[in-house]
Amino acid sequence: MLHFKKPLITAVVFLFCFQAQAQKLPPLSVEKIMRDPKVWMGTSPSDIEWSADAQKIYFSWNPEQNVSDSLYSYTLENQKTEKVERKERLALPAVKGKFNKDYSLKVYEKNGDIYLLNCRDYSVRVLMRTVAKEQNPVFSADEKAVIFQQDGNLFRYELADGTLTSLTNFKSGVKKADPKQTTQEDWLKKDQLEIFEVLKERKEKSTAKDKALEADKPEGPKEIYLGDKRMTNLSISPDGRFVTYTLSEVPGKAKSTLVPNYVTESGFTENIPARTKVGAPATHSEFWVYHIAGDTTLRLAVMDIPGIHDKPDYLSEYPKQDSAKKNSERKVLVNGPFWSESGANAVVVIKSLDNKDRWIMKLDPEQMTLKLLDRQRDEAWIGGPGIGGYAMSGGDLGWIDEQTIYYQSEATGYSHLYKQNVVTGTKTALTSGNFEIQQVTLSRDKQHFYISSNKAHPGEQHFYRLPVDGGEMVQLTKGTGAHEVTLSPDEKYLAIRYSNSNTPWELYIQENKAGAEALKITSSTTEEFRSYSWREPLVTTITARDGAPIYARVYKPAKSNGKAVIFVHGAGYLQNAHKWWSNYFREYMFHNLLADKGYTVLDIDYRGSAGYGRDWRTGIYRFMGGKDLDDHEDAAQWLVKNHKIHPQKIGVYGGSYGGFITLMAMFTKPDLFKAGAALRPVTDWAAYNHPYTSNILNEPETDSLAYRRSSPLYHADGLKGHLLICHGMVDVNVHYQDVVRLSQRLIELGKENWELASYPMEDHGFVEPTSWTDEYKRILKLFEERLK
Repeated sequence: MLHFKKPLITAVVFLFCFQAQAQKLPPLSVEKIMRDPKVWMGTSPSDIEWSADAQKIYFSWNPEQNVSDSLYSYTLENQKTEKVERKERLALPAVKGKFNKDYSLKVYEKNGDIYLLNCRDYSVRVLMRTVAKEQNPVFSADEKAVIFQQDGNLFRYELADGTLTSLTNFKSGVKKADPKQTTQEDWLKKDQLEIFEVLKERKEKSTAKDKALEADKPEGPKEIYLGDKRMTNLSISPDGRFVTYTLSEVPGKAKSTLVPNYVTESGFTENIPARTKVGAPATHSEFWVYHIAGDTTLRLAVMDIPGIHDKPDYLSEYPKQDSAKKNSERKVLVNGPFWSESGANAVVVIKSLDNKDRWIMKLDPEQMTLKLLDRQRDEAWIGGPGIGGYAMSGGDLGWIDEQTIYYQSEATGYSHLYKQNVVTGTKTALTSGNFEIQQVTLSRDKQHFYISSNKAHPGEQHFYRLPVDGGEMVQLTKGTGAHEVTLSPDEKYLAIRYSNSNTPWELYIQENKAGAEALKITSSTTEEFRSYSWREPLVTTITARDGAPIYARVYKPAKSNGKAVIFVHGAGYLQNAHKWWSNYFREYMFHNLLADKGYTVLDIDYRGSAGYGRDWRTGIYRFMGGKDLDDHEDAAQWLVKNHKIHPQKIGVYGGSYGGFITLMAMFTKPDLFKAGAALRPVTDWAAYNHPYTSNILNEPETDSLAYRRSSPLYHADGLKGHLLICHGMVDVNVHYQDVVRLSQRLIELGKENWELASYPMEDHGFVEPTSWTDEYKRILKLFEERLK
């Protein structure tokens, strides 16, 4: 058993020294908090990995403030942390890989080559090292070989003698046919062979020789021609009987956008190729199975999937479209297959491309039939932790035994864990309640699940153990905040990346026991950063107009000046009114600066934010700037009522989606905020990407009403307060074109109370401290001058 050493420094003395020093230091300034964070704040550990023998923890860290992070290790035996030298780093096995059944061997890919790790003596054997790229290695069912991919085909490598065998023979294009001859040419050839005996004899000998050579050739895999389609998701069943793959083609060429880069080494303007826009032609895909023994390839038919013809409800607002799409088969994407250990059973997860349906189905590859196990339908969009959303992935799914799978579903309104027998169809809910299961791992002995969840509080993340048959979720971590846990290979220890709301992430180690103490093994922040007494924001709830609780962070000043600023976090699927260190650490420091000046700062998790279940997640469906903006209006009124804030002295700011909400507030609720700063904002959702936008607003050509009411560009005439817009000019996410178009609209409307600050060398997320400083000095100036 590992016995952790106790720290020698007395916490009271430690705290007193910092408080005494803090009194002598100058107050916060924008210039100070926007400096290079690794120099003045320090760098938290990240990318946590265990050694194969569970004796070391490897992590990226930068206590020396170098240009980039380095690899460090912590050894359990001597409790020593040290920098990993290059030789050791290059020799380390990859963390990701596949084990055999008793976990004595692990096969993995590293830098395009295949290696085998012996988990008894931790020796490494090179299996394949070629100029080609080998990938996705797995053990064969008999564990006598490793199967891997190379150049779009599958190969089998025998561990005993190194024999290499091709399992598939996929080829691009189409098979070349024998050249066709005209009727005249056929007649002449036949006539020649009838007239000249020597020609006839030579022809017969040549034909016999070709047949003999063909018969002597070793039998190889069937040639399968792919045409002009692209193959992905190539895999083989554990029993080696079936090869599955996906063929995709794009119907017509989707036009991509270009982002001009003006400040370049060449001195010329250079275009950066960027994404397509929402509504671009979708990729059509097909799921295929190659039956090796039968030497046949078959495409999986999906027309009989229950509900495949169901239309989304919103089409009822567009009668012509509703009629045109009657009985039309929706396009789908097949994820998987997910095989049981022996290969006796297989499951696929099928998602409709409109992301309103997810089907979990049992696949019979022999008969090419599907059996429904679970269907989740959402008139907004399928999503939530472990389920897969914008990326159209299959979510988290695995096998407990040969007949039982586990997966997550939002059937109750929150993402919870289920198990189901694929033969009988019997389904069991393993967790329930008004909280989310965020990550799931099955233990090696398949007796427990290890779960990350916000069960204790929506603003906390803890690590739990749960029996596979359900029961009590045993909490293994403690301490208010978030715990990102990496379990050791032997499952005896937890490597924990932990933070709370006013302390950045640090690395801890703990025995895998409830109530065990966690030992801190890194100290990353600088003395200068620790010298300021950073506020612990109050996490509270505000009652929305519909009675729902809005979780919020409040930064309360020692003495209020009667002014307030509301910060709007970005989106995607994000939470920020929580009790751990925020990704918005610069904004966190800026809010401390504002509070020092007397401002009350509020940061809410509005509709669409992560962590609060399905209804909160989909509250913005077909109207961004609707309920989410109402939440901010309710929050502003709460400030006036509960914190004695003057209703005409409230400002708002945020980036990306936060910038969008700022625009919608300034345009559609012009008396709500006196001033607003919109950073890198979306101004027209029809110009944004497809995966994110189409889920929430459908597509512009099919649901134009949703885009019209959700895009600030159409509401700019309502601007009354003072507006600052900041945008990076090489933003490949929200393009600079968005604010150029909005600027032209504001000019045509004759608006004068706005300004645009452009940053020629910045992408969506700023990098340069000078850019951050300039941007936030402008934001501070806006609030100081306009909230008088």
